[in-house]
Amino acid sequence: MASIPRYFFISLLVLHSLLFSFVKCDDEEDNLLKGINSYRASLNLKTLRENDKAKCLADEMADQFKDQPCTNTTGANTVPGTEPQFSNYPKLLSKCKLNVTTTRDGMIMPACVPNLVPDLVLSNFTKSQYSNYLNDTKFSGVGIGSDDNWIVVVLTTSNPEGSFTPDNSSANLVFQLGLISHAVFLLVAFLILL
Repeated sequence: MASIPRYFFISLLVLHSLLFSFVKCDDEEDNLLKGINSYRASLNLKTLRENDKAKCLADEMADQFKDQPCTNTTGANTVPGTEPQFSNYPKLLSKCKLNVTTTRDGMIMPACVPNLVPDLVLSNFTKSQYSNYLNDTKFSGVGIGSDDNWIVVVLTTSNPEGSFTPDNSSANLVFQLGLISHAVFLLVAFLILL
């Protein structure tokens, strides 16, 4: 009988550690957002508002880049047209409940900076080919994600083709139902093992 509370306590500890292992310090991202908005303010441009869906996509993209080494041809130094293509891009959009039609006018800007040194990160966006996008008045929102040495900025617009509004399509609903059924299965299996 004493083993049930012990298993319950151990289960809670494991769940707690799993949940908090995904939480990381967002200092690099917060610093970059403040720096970008200060840069835009110095140009008399409106500050960028945080967009949760753009942040989700930025996090997913940073995760895709994390295993790529920093070189002189990655991130902000990439020659336009030679950026890596991700065959799973539709899946990344789906994870963030987005679709192509609401992200078409947005801009994804990855940068690789060893140890994500704040001043270098900011200059990778304000003193590179990316500055043209940061200077553009059509962009009104931003999402920032980072993983390892990579940081990704996703710019959004206020028009429907770049607003990064949620995908309410039936395909996304089917995807969500699939995730729910997997979660229920895991929960039932866990309860049976106890």
